[in-house]
Amino acid sequence: MALVYSTDAGRMCPTCRQPQAACRCGKTAASTASADGIVRVSRESKGRGGKTVTLVRGLALDEAGLSALGKRLRSACGAGGAVKDGVLEIQGDHRERVATLLAEAGHRVKLAGG
Repeated sequence: MALVYSTDAGRMCPTCRQPQAACRCGKTAASTASADGIVRVSRESKGRGGKTVTLVRGLALDEAGLSALGKRLRSACGAGGAVKDGVLEIQGDHRERVATLLAEAGHRVKLAGG
C-alpha cells in the first residue's frame, strides 16, 4: 500500500513517494489540477463547526501563483482564507463573486456542489 499522507511531511507524491514540497518526479502538480481545465467553485461546511467556506479546485497554478490569486480573491471578498493542498479556501459563502472574478481572469468556471 502506498503512503499518501504523513503527519510529519503532509501530502506525499504517489509516484516518487517524497513529500510534495520535495517531489523529484514533477508529477505532483499535474495530479492536483483537474485534467479537464475547468475550475470548480464549491461551498462546504462539513467538519468546520458550521462555518461555511468557499473552495476553488482545479487551478493549474504552482504554489506561488495559487497564493497570489488567493490573496486577490480574499481581498475582493473581504474575507480570510488559505491555500491547502492545491485548493483555495475562502471563508464565507462567496461562490458567485469568486466565479465572476475567475471568469474575468480568463478561467473556465463551474459552480459545483450545493
